[in-house]
Amino acid sequence: MDSILVVEDEQDIADLIRLNLEEIGLKVEHRITGEDALELALANQYDLILLDVMLPGMSGLDVCRQVREKKPEQAILMLTSRDSEIDRVLGLELGADDYMTKPFSVRELQARVRSLLRRAHLLSNLQKSPEPEQCLTVGELQIDHLSHRTILAGKELDLTSTEYDLLLYLASHPEQVFSRSQLLSSVWGYHHSGYEHTVNSHINRLRNKVEKDATNPEIVQTVWGVGYKFCKQGVSV
Repeated sequence: MDSILVVEDEQDIADLIRLNLEEIGLKVEHRITGEDALELALANQYDLILLDVMLPGMSGLDVCRQVREKKPEQAILMLTSRDSEIDRVLGLELGADDYMTKPFSVRELQARVRSLLRRAHLLSNLQKSPEPEQCLTVGELQIDHLSHRTILAGKELDLTSTEYDLLLYLASHPEQVFSRSQLLSSVWGYHHSGYEHTVNSHINRLRNKVEKDATNPEIVQTVWGVGYKFCKQGVSV
């Protein structure tokens, strides 16, 4: 049974989340404060962490940052009730895989959770696969499914699970242009509109790790008015 850590200080919302996640067969553990959540997250293995931004004491953003530093592959879904986009952007820049804005549809919540869990399971299965061909090489870029390692020009990249998935998807379709909605569907696994910041923030974070100059990208390029593409020439020897 998949285990979920829910970090939410509003008890009615926490109860609603627990009820609807248990409805789809998930084991839910709940904490109110950021300090308690961080201690649990670092000491245990959860399939997903649902993390509210506004918490008593340590904020959800601080929890996200510290968890990501220690566990780069941990799936994290941020929850925020603010109208401002600042928290959502900050959460994504600190390493959250996705975000939802309160109030939200419980069906959408279930769909997002299922999508993140499917990706986590796929990654786990790829790492256990004995097939030697589970390695993608494009120029000086090597993406190894078995070890979940990404090497660029002899240097290993420290990617989160979502950054890894995004790079893998783009590199698997070199020179093909994808819109933000197509990437949301293919990498994140959902079609909801209004979450383009998820793609934008992950593209920016990915560029900071793979590009020589993130302000002038050669590998993950923008096709203005359309979307993004992986350029083979950017990783050529």
